[in-house]
Amino acid sequence: QVQLVESGGGLVQAGGSLRLSCAASGRTFSTYGMGWFRQAPGKEREFVADISRSGGRTYYADSVKGRFTIYRDNAKSTVYLQMNSLKPEDTAAYYCAAAAVDSWPYSFGSWGQGTQVTVSS
Repeated sequence: QVQLVESGGGLVQAGGSLRLSCAASGRTFSTYGMGWFRQAPGKEREFVADISRSGGRTYYADSVKGRFTIYRDNAKSTVYLQMNSLKPEDTAAYYCAAAAVDSWPYSFGSWGQGTQVTVSS
């Protein structure tokens, strides 16, 4: 089992940037596929991006493609989500998740507690 802790959320104006971090502990981080999800008030949780255990493959939701970048540092057991050109509709709680089996599409079994991102217009 892996434990995940997100950080880096906050309040930002539209057009601004934030970088989210997700620090993992427990089992060897480099064996996990990792992902980011988000959930806005009154809406279902939605997929944002994922990344293979080596970092060589990434996949994005159409709504964030070209604006967000997922990457990882296995030496630091951390996955990041760089968010640029933020829009008010990006406002949500952001969660990272880990998939024990590095087979895409991933089945995410471990989740962090979330970090809030609020984008003002």
